[in-house]
Amino acid sequence: MQIPILSGTSTDEDSDFRTSYPVNMVPVPKKQGISNGYLRPSDGIVALGAGGPGIDRASINWEDVCYRVMGTKLVSVDADGLVTTIGDVEGTTQATLDYSFDLLATASNEKLFYLDKDGLLTEVTDPDLGIVLDVIWVDGFFMTTDGENLVVVDLDDPTNVNPLKYGSSEVDPDRVVALEKLRNEPVALNRYTIEFFDNIGGNFFPFQRIDGAQITKGCIGTHACAIYNDAVAFLGSGRREAPSVYLGNNGSVAKISTREIDQVLLEFTEEELADTVFEVKVDSGFNHLHIRLPDRTIVYGINSSSETGQPVWFNLSSAIDGFSQNRASNMVWCYDKWIVGDPQSSALGVLSDSASEHWGEEIGWEFSTGILYNQSNNAIVHELELVALTGRTALDKDPTIRTDYSTDGVTYSNPKFIKAGKQGERNKRLAWRRQGFFRNWRVQRFKGTSDTHLSFARLEANIEPLAF
Repeated sequence: MQIPILSGTSTDEDSDFRTSYPVNMVPVPKKQGISNGYLRPSDGIVALGAGGPGIDRASINWEDVCYRVMGTKLVSVDADGLVTTIGDVEGTTQATLDYSFDLLATASNEKLFYLDKDGLLTEVTDPDLGIVLDVIWVDGFFMTTDGENLVVVDLDDPTNVNPLKYGSSEVDPDRVVALEKLRNEPVALNRYTIEFFDNIGGNFFPFQRIDGAQITKGCIGTHACAIYNDAVAFLGSGRREAPSVYLGNNGSVAKISTREIDQVLLEFTEEELADTVFEVKVDSGFNHLHIRLPDRTIVYGINSSSETGQPVWFNLSSAIDGFSQNRASNMVWCYDKWIVGDPQSSALGVLSDSASEHWGEEIGWEFSTGILYNQSNNAIVHELELVALTGRTALDKDPTIRTDYSTDGVTYSNPKFIKAGKQGERNKRLAWRRQGFFRNWRVQRFKGTSDTHLSFARLEANIEPLAF
């Protein structure tokens, strides 16, 4: 019998069934004659150049050049990873970059900086600007927010701010936490509401709220949002609601987080979730939303979800076992590659689909099955076989993979190991025999490391039911 492997099941101490999403394995809905979908290794991270002046805090592709905020410095990065320091923008937390035709704006340390095409970095010192939490460029204007007002700079002099041109997002008295731009319309993301604006011109604030486009849920943090699939993706909630992940557009909102994702979010405080960072990666047929949490990155695939008819999520982690912070940050497509930073060091790297290690260090992967249930009768598991693409490991590796099982969803058996195949062993069969029996139900779990570099298309089980 074939057993699904794109997501699995577990339980917890609160007597709840939980969903086990793959870790460092990407679900791919594709009919290839073996199954309707498979799991492939997540991208590895390969070092690029010697690194920069500090921990990576933001990135953008402007005029086909990669610019980043690293430590307190704004830098440029060439195709070989050579870093050139441009100037100081202060700060230690996540920054924001956006550009106009001739200026690159940086919101960092609650201040606003411009880089022009001559390489001159200037801080906006107009006292009417106030603090800067976020910045966008929309319809010819740079717009910022201080948490209460929407502030646009002058068209003729972007270092000048006229306080008569302040706008507001005031359907609800909640604070403004972020700005986005969707189809050339500014979007004010407040803590419990989201408002869309349109440019109507005039002598004062040139944007007017679009009443019918308001969303009655809001965003939890400045970087916990992104434009994704022509909508605003955000982590947040309405008043007196627990946080979830939503897609919002033109007055409508759709929840994309599953109950399992919501339960993961509840493991963190609102203060911790406020530091969440959303990133979008569109590549090779995938359209993925990356949500960087303190101990992992959770990823949603909207195309995969549409093809399978159910939400497709998976986890990215730099741990060898379990979860830890995913050490790829601020992805940007530039020089025909995805360039990333490291949230724990000053290193720069590129994403690679030919290797799975992170910064040269081994990481782990795992996935589980759903519940194997024989209508409360016993069953003998004679054999388990994973149908996989083997023989793609590094030349000097002889990796193993392991499986264990649980009959309660919490505690697991001793693991059983098998060889996963050396380089060139492309007809290697991954089979475990004499896998015991179960009295009621069980779930199966598989684990390995980046040394294996395997894709899995199918799990076959030879199970003999015993009716008593």
